[in-house]
Amino acid sequence: MTDRPKFFDDLAGVAGGALSALAGLREELSALVRARVEEAMRKLDLVKREEFEAMAELAQRAKIQVEALEARVAKLELQGLSGDADDETAG
Repeated sequence: MTDRPKFFDDLAGVAGGALSALAGLREELSALVRARVEEAMRKLDLVKREEFEAMAELAQRAKIQVEALEARVAKLELQGLSGDADDETAG
């Protein structure tokens, strides 16, 4: 059984340390980029997808309610007009 030279053990230790340092650097760089993008979005006054989808759903509900109310008003106007016509023929 041969012993590995100490050089290879040292090299493996340095490589392992370098990999962990690179992983930490990658996470730090990712956080920095994310912060910069969010800052740019705030400056451009952009909205996030979740906020946009919530507002789109709210607008869709409002549109449905407006259409229902328009139909109701039209129906009431027709009833009012037919009621006025009956009053005019009676008088």
